[in-house]
This record gives sequence, C-alpha cells and structure tokens, in this order.
Amino acid sequence: MTDPIEAFKQERTERIATYPSQPDLVAAAAAFNLTSNRDKYSYNFTWMGRPIIQYPQDMIAMQELIWQLKPDLIIETGIAHGGSLIFYASILELIGKGEVLGIDIDIRAHNRREIENHPMYKRITMLEGSAIDETLAAEVAKRAESKQTIMVCLDSNHTHDHVLREMELYAPLVTVGSYLVVFDTIVEDLPANSYDRPWNKGNNPKTAVWAFLKQNQDFEIDHEMDHKLLISVAPEGYLKRIR
Repeated sequence: MTDPIEAFKQERTERIATYPSQPDLVAAAAAFNLTSNRDKYSYNFTWMGRPIIQYPQDMIAMQELIWQLKPDLIIETGIAHGGSLIFYASILELIGKGEVLGIDIDIRAHNRREIENHPMYKRITMLEGSAIDETLAAEVAKRAESKQTIMVCLDSNHTHDHVLREMELYAPLVTVGSYLVVFDTIVEDLPANSYDRPWNKGNNPKTAVWAFLKQNQDFEIDHEMDHKLLISVAPEGYLKRIR
C-alpha cells in the first residue's frame, strides 16, 4: 500500500522538476523578480516586529532548511534591522535548541537596542566588525567549535571580492549536509546599474558563487530549491555541503 505522505512528497518533487520547462511560469517569475527589485518589494515585511528585508519565498525556504537541519548554530553576516536574526532565532525557539550569531561592520544603535530588547534575543549574539576581518573570523570559528550542525548565511557587502572572501572564511564551518546560503545573487540577473552601490552585473554574490565552486568541490547548488522558489533574491545561492 502506498504511503500517502511519501506519495505527496514524490508528487511535489515531480511537479517542481517540470517548472524550468514551463516558459510562461519562468517568464512570469522573471518579470516579477525584475519589477519587484526595482520597487523595493522586499523592504515591505517584518518578522515579529522587526524589518526583515527578505522575500517571503526565501523566508519560507530558510524555515524549511532550519526545521529540517535543526542547526546548533546559524551564522549570518549582515544584520541591518535584525529581522533575519529574529526570524532564525524564532524557528530555533520552536525547535527548542540552537543559537544565531550575527556579524555586521556597523550595528546601528537604534537597531541594536530593538534587537536586544526582543524576546528572541536570548538566542542571538552579535559581533561588530568586518566579516572578512581574519581576527573576527577566527573568533567566529572558535565559537563554532563545539557545534554539531552549522548553517551560514551571507548577506552583507555584495561585491564579488567581499562575498568570495566570506565564503572562503566561513564555508569550512558549514557541516556536511547543511547549507551555505548566499543572498542577493539576483544582482547578476538584473539590468546593469540597478543599484547605486558598489555591486553590479559582473561584480556580485552570484559571480562569487561561481568562482567559489570552481575551487571548492565540497558544495553544490541546490537547483531544486531554485526551481521550487522561482521568485527569490538568491538564485543559485542555496549551496549544500555534500562532503
């Protein structure tokens, strides 16, 4: 007798696999990605009262991964308003274990105050400094030593060189079977000069991912995640450690 739960999972897997070959669906998603980034759609959301500046699709994807992996530690570069830290901490609170370590070169006083006063702060630690500072990276590695399952999320400076260096420093901390998630790879897929920032087409997180994968065989792109989401700021940015 067929297990209905497994049958549902198989049906979902097969459906997702067809999405790349559906041009109308792919085109609709691409159009939304383009116009929504132009109009700062991701800035519209909060999690438990804090601005999160993420697409709901990526939030659901991260929730799936966290619930599946039940990590002891989630490391994130880039804090901003702290919404992602709060989000990850709240899922860990539901699981009943784990902590979040956030890194930012400039933790604004008003954001620090709100994060530290939040109920989920009990699972959060923040470090101020550049994520590619080797002294800070060594401190993060020390904090990760006793952790069994570790995820890493990169969402700070989005230039190629910065993200590639972050990957070199923090990818070794990711445990086998877990994920290194590189946000804002979508910069490569948008028109040139879409941002008034140092990153641009040809100089962004996705180009860093491509360079990293050429020199590191321990990770692979989770293409099923890309096909499932379609609308995401992190296409080709969900990297699973396979060895």
